[in-house]
Amino acid sequence: MLARFRQAVNTVLGNMQNLPQQLQNRLNGGATKQQQTPSASDDSSVDYVEIEKVDKFQYTRPEFLQLSFEEVEVTADHHVRPILVPRDVSKLPWNTGYAEVINGGKTRCNEDQAIACHFKLKAKLMEHINTTSPDGVEATCTEIEPIDISCSYFGVFDGHAGSGAALTARHLLHLHIQQHLWDIQELLQPQIPEDLNYLSRSDSKRRQKWPLNERDIPIDSLIIGALESSFHEMDEQILAEKRLYHISGGCTALVALFILGKLYVANAGDSRAVICRNKEVIPMSSDHTPLSERRRLQTIAKLHPSLLGDEFSRLEYQKRIGRKDIGRKRLYRDAHMTGWAYKTIDEEDLKFPLVYGDGKKARVLATIGVSRGLGDHNLKVHGTDIMLKPFLSSMPEVNIYDLGDYDHTENDVLIMASDGLWDVLTIEDAGRIVSKSLESFSRNDHNRYTSAAQDLVMASRGILRENGWRTKSNSLASGDDITAMVIPLYRHSMLSPQNSLTESHDAV
Repeated sequence: MLARFRQAVNTVLGNMQNLPQQLQNRLNGGATKQQQTPSASDDSSVDYVEIEKVDKFQYTRPEFLQLSFEEVEVTADHHVRPILVPRDVSKLPWNTGYAEVINGGKTRCNEDQAIACHFKLKAKLMEHINTTSPDGVEATCTEIEPIDISCSYFGVFDGHAGSGAALTARHLLHLHIQQHLWDIQELLQPQIPEDLNYLSRSDSKRRQKWPLNERDIPIDSLIIGALESSFHEMDEQILAEKRLYHISGGCTALVALFILGKLYVANAGDSRAVICRNKEVIPMSSDHTPLSERRRLQTIAKLHPSLLGDEFSRLEYQKRIGRKDIGRKRLYRDAHMTGWAYKTIDEEDLKFPLVYGDGKKARVLATIGVSRGLGDHNLKVHGTDIMLKPFLSSMPEVNIYDLGDYDHTENDVLIMASDGLWDVLTIEDAGRIVSKSLESFSRNDHNRYTSAAQDLVMASRGILRENGWRTKSNSLASGDDITAMVIPLYRHSMLSPQNSLTESHDAV
């Protein structure tokens, strides 16, 4: 059994011989106490060994909050719901703003998790040399001294059915990303000004041919691939390690990676990222919900109908079908349809629909309200053996923002937040709140971004009144866990691709 487990983990982590040993250790580590493992005298024919499962990681709040175990217990007050902010904003990259609040009693602990850190890679640059050949002037390249590529990483993970998956993603997802960036670091040669006598790898100057040489692949595609592979491997690692560790539930994953003068936002789930730039609001992610991904879910069910058991139908109807509708025509749509058509109702149509409910209450197989994320490998429809995971994708959607395309100011920011905030605020609401907050501070005040994050959380959490948590306008506030980050863009856009190579930081 252990041999098969090791093989599964090795498959997940891939070829790591070129990684720093410290990174390998961190990817494999994390248990909170010693495991019970078979001894050398154990019978090798035994297929299953009874062990005590422990948590992969001990429950904590983000490290940059600098809370002791006792303080974590005190702040987890579901009645008061105190808003937590960092004691020392310098513990976050670029004095990024952060605020969080626990839910109103839905779960015992705050199942949101977050991380912010810097790390660096090394890239090889090539010196441009003109040489004369019989055919004329040719360009040749000579390798010069490797230089550092600075990366800034931010993540928000919204857990459900337990905090285990969110904790695991917080501790390990960025290490998977580092691993994949490490593998391609020699290909991450940025565009360098010609007067520096370096050979540019600008995408526009690369020859398009087939088959493509690996150095002809655009840098954007390489980084997107690194993010996509990392999300997949993180999900597979959670599955593999559930045999030894207790890793509860699942989580959405929202990641922002600043590298080589660009911002890459990878999202799987319904947390959300938005850029606020000169009072303009620019969405940087899309929500992955049962309604937004109806066609993908229906396609899976159409190709594998056994996944629905005898309980559900993949078809969607314009309104809920009842026995009185049998023999009548009703509007429906299937996986291949964006519009609606009529169908004569029969007994099979009385099953629950694959996507059940409307709006925020829509659920996949009447169970879960998101269609992408990490974990949830053991999640079943209540009272059945129908598994949810075949319908839940770990594949992120990646959006790119070129920081060099705009002259950012100190008030231009990226907002990242869990759905506890977006259940109450629109992206326009969030933009107005952040703009108003930032304008009330001096641009040199290091606390201005944390204050903006705190204002966002306050607006969505509301105030406890006799009729529950209410917003300023007395509408229903969010009773969910809420996490918000406000990340300044001007600090990153100040680092042009060539300057970002030499700007390095230690991980937070």
